[in-house]
Amino acid sequence: MKRDAGAFVGFVIGLSAGAFGGLVGIGGGMIMIPLMAIFLKFTQIQAHGTSLVAVVFTGIAGAATYAFFKSVNLCAALVLALSAGLTVPFGARHASSLPERKLKKAFGIFLIVISIFMLMKPFLTALSVSSPSEAGGIVVLLLTGALTGFLSGMMGIGGGGIMIAALVLLLDTSQHTAQGTALAAMVPTAIIGSWTHFRLGNVRQDALIPLVAGILIGSYLGGAAAHLVPETELRVLLCLVLLWMGIRYVRTS
Repeated sequence: MKRDAGAFVGFVIGLSAGAFGGLVGIGGGMIMIPLMAIFLKFTQIQAHGTSLVAVVFTGIAGAATYAFFKSVNLCAALVLALSAGLTVPFGARHASSLPERKLKKAFGIFLIVISIFMLMKPFLTALSVSSPSEAGGIVVLLLTGALTGFLSGMMGIGGGGIMIAALVLLLDTSQHTAQGTALAAMVPTAIIGSWTHFRLGNVRQDALIPLVAGILIGSYLGGAAAHLVPETELRVLLCLVLLWMGIRYVRTS
């Protein structure tokens, strides 16, 4: 009975994270990690490792849905994934060496910084350096991917928040295309990070089936719903949720 209840809670967490991740273009780890820690009583590092496995499926389902609406820049996604894949194992190993309290605090600060930059987007249009297809844009993508990969492995997330911020703020990409591109890019990154966490013993395999089932359904629903929401409202929604989660993590760490 207790196992069935745990599976149901895992499914609901996956459904919620998938729907929100698909809606705002992130892997859902920012939602899954605190929920798994609270309701499934995972340690912080277990929540990070298990979340990253689930993010693989959020990225696949979400990116496919965005691609259907022609909101994915595949070339930009490949460049991001290439550089992220090189740094994600280092982030995962670093997470395993951090004390629980420091890992929580770092996660909270990360969320707050990303949310502030995204909220400031209308006032930072001058930051745009080039398009993703130009030389300057490719450099931005490579640097963004490298940073994202390390933080993805460390924080147990897909890194969509960082990718979206770079695409929107620095490369003048529309919010919907930035979200679809980020979802596509996070798939290979999350696979590499998941394998590293798995080898380090940070993945709770017993929770994966209900979690992934919920994520696949939620990601499709969220990705389809995203194209019904105006760009500005979508960005503000993402920022407010990230800010709230970040403050909560810093205060409780």
